[in-house]
Amino acid sequence: MTLISTEEEKQHRAKWSGKWAFILAAAASAVGLGNLWRFPYLAAKYGGGMFLITYLILVFTFGVSLLLLELALGRKTGLSAIGAFKAFGKKYAFIGVFASLIPFIITPYYFVIGGWVTKYFAAYLVDGPLALADPTYFGSFITAPFETYIWLAIFIAIVFFVVSRGVKGGIEKANLVMMPLLILFAVLLAGYTLMQPGALEGAAFYLVPDWSKFSPELVISALGQMFFSLSLAMGIMITYGSYLDKKESLSSSAVRIGGFDIGVSFLAGLMIIPGAFMALGSGEAVMENSGPGLMFVVLPQMFADFGGAAVVVGAVFFLLVLFAALTSAISLVETCVSIISDGAHWERKRAMKVTFIALAAAALVVNLGYNGLSFIQPLGEGSSILDFADFLSNSVMMPLAALMTCVFVGWIIKPDALTFEIKISSPFKLEKPWVVMIKYIAPVLIIIILIAYVAAQFGLFAM
Repeated sequence: MTLISTEEEKQHRAKWSGKWAFILAAAASAVGLGNLWRFPYLAAKYGGGMFLITYLILVFTFGVSLLLLELALGRKTGLSAIGAFKAFGKKYAFIGVFASLIPFIITPYYFVIGGWVTKYFAAYLVDGPLALADPTYFGSFITAPFETYIWLAIFIAIVFFVVSRGVKGGIEKANLVMMPLLILFAVLLAGYTLMQPGALEGAAFYLVPDWSKFSPELVISALGQMFFSLSLAMGIMITYGSYLDKKESLSSSAVRIGGFDIGVSFLAGLMIIPGAFMALGSGEAVMENSGPGLMFVVLPQMFADFGGAAVVVGAVFFLLVLFAALTSAISLVETCVSIISDGAHWERKRAMKVTFIALAAAALVVNLGYNGLSFIQPLGEGSSILDFADFLSNSVMMPLAALMTCVFVGWIIKPDALTFEIKISSPFKLEKPWVVMIKYIAPVLIIIILIAYVAAQFGLFAM
């Protein structure tokens, strides 16, 4: 299919300085809070090693296939989501518009959580581990009418400062510092945790496969975790692919990004499950804790038991989490800026200003959901505006965007439209399996994710 000319946009588009700058940036986007507060919980719930094996297989089949599709689409067109789909015909722009709404929904609540993480890092240095181990500390903090806005503003300021420096001057340099440190801290904390009394029993619970736990629910949970963790179907990988030079191998880059995601997820489990196993006393207790409750309540209680090392361990852990939150937020904001810049044909500085105003205002509304607007409970008693935004973007819109993308590439423009792009930089030995995945297998799996996660939200399916 012939592309609508976009040569002028391509000539002025930023580029990654090299292969590893791109891989680090894409991996930094993929490595986020989900790796740290949901992956360990799922691994504990679904048989440890059994979940790890399933996740590994899904990442290097389903996950890498979709990554490769989005990267190739971005590099071929040299545009972010709206422009990438529109390049094949104006009637397809709606797919890009739909996908482009997702980062604008996710980023505001990611800002809010990033503010929480920033606060906890500082609190370990100021308030100390015993204060944070109080089960009421987190609830009191997020419902406070003033303090959360300060930490939210600090987190937003850091993110926009990095993005304002551009692809090479900001995003690349930030990831070059934060990603290696994130991995180093994860290795050090995992090693320290494993040296604690009783930790090896928790490590065995995490690593040894429990074959009896294999079930459809396990596969669906692993599918969902992988899908959300790899930053798929939210325009990020299309945008990052559009900055990639033609000489860089798309297929090997996609594999390495998947490998980074698995590696950090594995280390997160090795950090958290043995320690939580020690603190909570059993694997069953570990299974009952995930998300903010695990991150901001259970783990501080665990760190408090580390005695004199508690301050260092807690501060380093939340610095690691802060790096993960920042790298993901940076990729989300960069995607939003690119979408506005490409769509409105604005210079980057103007697009940055509009993006800042829109996302910061939306983040304030999400934050109000825990104090001034706490009476708004969209998903029932106890839910918040953040919960609704998370459900809408992750459980509904992302699967729908991925499904439309697979149908578009697999059945409308045909896979050949992208396989040539993939082959420009390296041989594509798995072309036929990739085509089968995109046309037939991926759409079915995406529909399963969509149905399962929507059903789980309303209590119709247990996950």
